[in-house]
Amino acid sequence: MLVQGLVQDEEGKKMSKSKGNAVEPMEALQKFGADSLRWYFYTNSAPWLPSKFHEKAVIEGQKKFFSTLWNTYAFFVLYANIDEFDPTKYDLNDCKLTVMDRWLLSRLNTATRAVDQNLSAYAVPEAARVLQDFVDEMSNWYVRRSRERFWVQGESEDKIAAYMTLYTALVTVAKIAAPMAPFMSEEIYRNLVCSVDQNAPESVHLCDFPVCEEERIDTALEADMDEVLKVVTLGRAARNLSGRKNRQPLQMLYTDARSDLGELYRHIIQQELNVKELSFLTDLSDLISYTFKPQLRLLGQKYGKQIGEIRTALQNLDGGAAKKELDETGTLKLSLSEGEIALTEEELLIETAQKEGFTSVSDRGVTVALDTNLTEALIEEGFVREMVSKLQTMRKDAGFVVTDHIEVYIDNNPKLAEIFMKYEESILGDVLGEAVHYGELSGYTAEWDVNGEKASFGVKKV
Repeated sequence: MLVQGLVQDEEGKKMSKSKGNAVEPMEALQKFGADSLRWYFYTNSAPWLPSKFHEKAVIEGQKKFFSTLWNTYAFFVLYANIDEFDPTKYDLNDCKLTVMDRWLLSRLNTATRAVDQNLSAYAVPEAARVLQDFVDEMSNWYVRRSRERFWVQGESEDKIAAYMTLYTALVTVAKIAAPMAPFMSEEIYRNLVCSVDQNAPESVHLCDFPVCEEERIDTALEADMDEVLKVVTLGRAARNLSGRKNRQPLQMLYTDARSDLGELYRHIIQQELNVKELSFLTDLSDLISYTFKPQLRLLGQKYGKQIGEIRTALQNLDGGAAKKELDETGTLKLSLSEGEIALTEEELLIETAQKEGFTSVSDRGVTVALDTNLTEALIEEGFVREMVSKLQTMRKDAGFVVTDHIEVYIDNNPKLAEIFMKYEESILGDVLGEAVHYGELSGYTAEWDVNGEKASFGVKKV
């Protein structure tokens, strides 16, 4: 017999109507839905332990898992309907898979194996979190990197491979999630599978639980992509710190990540971070330096009279090497007169000094340094990226479908018109534009601030 632990309020107190902290189950079901509530209890703690129930946690699960999965599913359905794509006509094994395809399928099968093992061991929260992490990777990395493959007109081999890879992942996720999110899983399965295969089981709950395809797992590929993701995540953080928009091209990113990453992975990093060059260095001390001081609040009572010696030892460290040791091992070892001690990051005050024109970020043993200096050419490219983004937004606001070709109008700003003219072919190619009209407006119009320059644009369906 399995007994559910008590459901407590946000502060861990027993729910009681007299205290006013009780939650009416039927009201919660109506407000959040059965799947979201189930998911909260699966991810929050083991079933036999007490659960602290609060709305924020339920809403967070809705955003992290259900919204992400549904948006990915909706993305696939949108383009599959446009292309009238029928997955029953193709075999995944015959597709010419790209590195991104093989990575997603490897991660899918790694996740399938981990979920199965965790459920077999009654590790329910761990199983749910593995699935949630995979859905996040599928949406925010695979789909993000593969969008343009779905936009290509016609059914190219590459496009079919992308469709089949994402279709396989979505159907498998629906089957894995079925015991934990039965209603959304059913909706996704019936639309993706039953609508095209009359011989398929009529419900996801009548399907066998997915079995890991070991031959699809490529641990080296997953390790390489994990390193790429580390650099990209840190690079985005550096951009945020520097205030440089993602659409503003930058010249160089330096990193001390593994330098044996292949050209394809380097290209992915450059594209994601919108940098022209990528340089792997073993020593970034010319761009960033670290200094360490003892956290007196934590170390004062612990080491007493040794604090002075600890402070001196920290001052004499090679800051870069010490930071790397701390990131890789979780502790920083110091040799003192009375023996060796190991300090954790919480016991240290770490200060950084950065070279002017660079922004550096470190985590998990990897550091990146972003060159934030701008040349005239980079500034121009930044304007181009912003104008493309504004026109894409206008296409959507005007109600155009993704395949509609348009004419573009630009007025009221000679500087932007000059840049548009210089990069006309590239901009029109990005927005499915057939022609551009300078100094006039027509169609759906809007006024924009483009990096401080105000201008009016118009878009009209051809």
